[in-house]
Amino acid sequence: MMSNIKYKIVKKFSQLTLKSMHYLPTGGKSFPGYLFLKYAGRENLPQLADEQIAIGSILLTGTNGKTTTTTMAIDLLNRDMNLSTSVDNNTIYALTTGILENKSELGVFEYGIRDIEHGEPDNVQRLVSPIGVTYTNISREHTQVLGVKKSFEDYVKAKTLLSEAMDKGVVITNCDDPNTAYIGLNKEKDVHVNYYGFELDFLEDIFESPVVKCPNCGKQLTYVKYYMNQRGIYSCDCGFKRPEPDIKLTRFETQDDKWLITIEGRVYNYIIDKDLDINVTMTVPMLGIHNLYNILCSTAVYATFTNEMENVNEKIEDYFNQLDFTILPPGRFEIFEVDGKLVGIGQGDNGDALKVNALLMDLYSEGDVEFIYNTPDEYEDDVFEDHKVAIRGLNPVSLIVVPGRVSVTKAQEYYNQIKDEYDSKFIPVEYDFEKRINNLIKLIKHSKYNYILVSGCGEEQLVWDEVKRRLKEEYSNQ
Repeated sequence: MMSNIKYKIVKKFSQLTLKSMHYLPTGGKSFPGYLFLKYAGRENLPQLADEQIAIGSILLTGTNGKTTTTTMAIDLLNRDMNLSTSVDNNTIYALTTGILENKSELGVFEYGIRDIEHGEPDNVQRLVSPIGVTYTNISREHTQVLGVKKSFEDYVKAKTLLSEAMDKGVVITNCDDPNTAYIGLNKEKDVHVNYYGFELDFLEDIFESPVVKCPNCGKQLTYVKYYMNQRGIYSCDCGFKRPEPDIKLTRFETQDDKWLITIEGRVYNYIIDKDLDINVTMTVPMLGIHNLYNILCSTAVYATFTNEMENVNEKIEDYFNQLDFTILPPGRFEIFEVDGKLVGIGQGDNGDALKVNALLMDLYSEGDVEFIYNTPDEYEDDVFEDHKVAIRGLNPVSLIVVPGRVSVTKAQEYYNQIKDEYDSKFIPVEYDFEKRINNLIKLIKHSKYNYILVSGCGEEQLVWDEVKRRLKEEYSNQ
């Protein structure tokens, strides 16, 4: 065992590096944590977590929505409690940096996992001993790690391990997703499980229905409703079925450029050890259907772990009524007006994300839609196959294909696979960010259509965010 004096020296030195590391391009997320684990040893991480965080830590994971959900949950809980926080973590080193940064009542940390080897979910669970693990969804978009395609089963297992050994706390999970619902069902014997999901009559996925296998027996699930991709209301002959949500989205109405939503339910609160009633109605920006799940999930996290029972509903409503597009990470999808045209533009680098963008564009378009599609790269054929489903669901009157990643040759190969299905053309642009930005802006300005979707693959900040910024700047006085 390390001496107490040496432990304190390593801890203090690691904390001293925090300020200087913030000047690095990466923000120094991993280095202080790496120093601590290297010189203090991993087995001292539980002691560090106990010293720094009084109540315990919540880890949020999933395929999509982790960053936005974590940010919302942090904003809500920060009103009631002193927090240790970090977003965009996918290593034990970055997570340790978040724990080192300050003393707090509660830790709220995003934790991305693509495989067991790099994410170490079993070690993270054992060493951090979280009192909460939250799942957004689990789908096939992130099964490629460092250019190597992993099996979906291994990917699900990696996510499952983050909560598998929990014997205290709460698992918060999406019951509309069979993969995350199954994790919850298997944890009910060990810990409290709070399920969240939709309860909406009119919302239906416009895309070709996916074949989804039962996580319990491997047979095909039967769906009575698809909300989005694999998320919906489902059952299997083996007896596995969607659990009833403890907290649910029951209202979703369009009001001009806002959405009116209602969330209601009764969830177990870990801090006070009793159930808490939630019934809130808010107006939020039209952030995309997937962000309704993020809003619902973050509300569930807040209701589960707040230590302030007074005016909980009012606090939730106050926060979301003031929400704006700054909650979204750079480059994410937005719809706004450009020279009298309604343009939906932003990142859609996996099948689920592009479907969400196309679904939102479909909700707001009142005529023909032109799609300026930005392709994946080499070795991303699975992404393209998922993108084709989204394109077919949207059925654009005009399809313009441009390279979204590095390879122009591969972009043309993708174009050749779909060109005969649509009124289409391919515009090759070399791998130069400025040229690609200018090309997208030119295509939008010169389009003869009133509704334009611009999405697919590309650099979030260097391309998507910059295109949006320039268009908004030019047309801000419309």
